[in-house]
Amino acid sequence: MEKRTDLALEIRESFPEDNVEISGVSLKEKTYFEERIRITTVKILNEQGEQQMKKPKGSYVTIEFTEKNHLDSREKQKKTQEKAAEKIAQILVKMLQGKHGGEVEESRPVYLVAGLGNRFATPDALGPFVLEDIEVNRHIRKEFGQDALEKGERELCAVSPGVMAQTGMESQEILGGIIDRVQPSGLLVVDSLASRSVNRLCTTIQITDTGICPGAGIGNNRNTLNEETLHVPVIALGVPTVVDAGTIVSECMEETLSQEGYTEQQIELFLQSLSRESVGNLFVTPKDIDEQIRTIGKVLARGINFFARGR
Repeated sequence: MEKRTDLALEIRESFPEDNVEISGVSLKEKTYFEERIRITTVKILNEQGEQQMKKPKGSYVTIEFTEKNHLDSREKQKKTQEKAAEKIAQILVKMLQGKHGGEVEESRPVYLVAGLGNRFATPDALGPFVLEDIEVNRHIRKEFGQDALEKGERELCAVSPGVMAQTGMESQEILGGIIDRVQPSGLLVVDSLASRSVNRLCTTIQITDTGICPGAGIGNNRNTLNEETLHVPVIALGVPTVVDAGTIVSECMEETLSQEGYTEQQIELFLQSLSRESVGNLFVTPKDIDEQIRTIGKVLARGINFFARGR
């Protein structure tokens, strides 16, 4: 069974443990805030790395809330979330510096935030939920002039383009038209992702400078949103909210058979005999997904707001 995931970190983890170095791929990991936050950076450096990882060349930064954070009090968790939001802002600045040739941005920086997804399907509603807490300010400058914003503050405007079944248009078409009109310095795209691990649902944030292909993790590929297609730097921020049921079945069977003493070859042959049709096109999400997605969504929104304020 193919184990679907949007996380570059999980693809890197799928390689054999003895294969520490993968040609064309680098991996760095650090922990922060008393080991409550783990940040892992996967960089795909060349075409060889692209072929092995099956992802475009670029940086993929993963922010994870560790088990230590889950055991904390609610007050301590809020402090950890605040630290994570600050890290998000720092990562956005660093990635955009790379996109702008070492400069942070243009003299009058304007950024468009796009919240992808379906507001009426909770696991896919991360983008619209994040936009509810984004502090847009482009209209303030247009109304009252540049002095209305603090020194170093970036302008934000935001849109939720919906899904094709609602609009009859690709998100790429809608965002392309807005970009032509607004001329932003960059596009920040927020979307729900798919993971291989139940433990990473709503506890992990991936930020990448390669853009995004909406729906790729669940096999519903739409037009890609990246610098090549939209002609502006595109930074994608995502949170895994679903796991493919086939992946859960495969990993549970693999663990059980391994404990029973079966060899890796025997386990592989058994898993290959399983039919994906037995679980169908089914994806699993937490029972309290509405609460979890709003909590992690506020962390993302706060990070983007910190970025806009120049923090």
